[in-house]
Amino acid sequence: MRKDKLQTGKLDKWFKTMRRFARTVYKPLFPYKKHGHTQPYNDRAYIFVGNHLSLFDVVPLAMATDRPVHFMAKSALFEKGLMKKFVTKCQCIPVNRDGNDIKAVMQAMKYLKNNESIVIFPEGSRNRTEETFLPFKSGAAALSIKTKTPIVPVIQIKKIKFLRRSHVFYGDIIEFSEYYDRRLTDADIKTCDNILYEKMLNLYNEFQYTLNAKKIKNIKKDI
Repeated sequence: MRKDKLQTGKLDKWFKTMRRFARTVYKPLFPYKKHGHTQPYNDRAYIFVGNHLSLFDVVPLAMATDRPVHFMAKSALFEKGLMKKFVTKCQCIPVNRDGNDIKAVMQAMKYLKNNESIVIFPEGSRNRTEETFLPFKSGAAALSIKTKTPIVPVIQIKKIKFLRRSHVFYGDIIEFSEYYDRRLTDADIKTCDNILYEKMLNLYNEFQYTLNAKKIKNIKKDI
């Protein structure tokens, strides 16, 4: 317990430093505007679930709360170099994407039960295709159910780029409370995975429609 508190204290200091860097250096160079439910999610643990377009996706999700978050990241990032030092310092959770990684799931559950939030990119890797999303990997919904932790969906329409304003949308909380305190079947998990995917897709389409409507309105003003 004492070791866990020490690690949490170190992580708090590290994230405060990173947030100062994000506000003063990163955001002026890679600007993005927040939409939707933009209040800090500080009252409890959450699972932040986002689509994955670039390495810069991590910042809007990490900045959604004033508390430290733990990213679930592919195990290859923990192998060598500066990235290994960075993800270790951030106490990210290494995930083996080749199959069900029980160790990663148990670590994520431990953090959530300790009232610490986690971030999941269910696509598993960056989306470099023309499709809205890559197929979602299973896991986020089951974690939410087993730990009774709400999901905060976070959507980005375009990649965050240098000196180009991007938009990030924080949607309504997703909960699967009807599945709490019951034995989950494979069919249950598949159903919840599909619900999460559909909710994220609907949110993406709604957000894109809103942005396009604002652009059209602004164009009409200029005419």
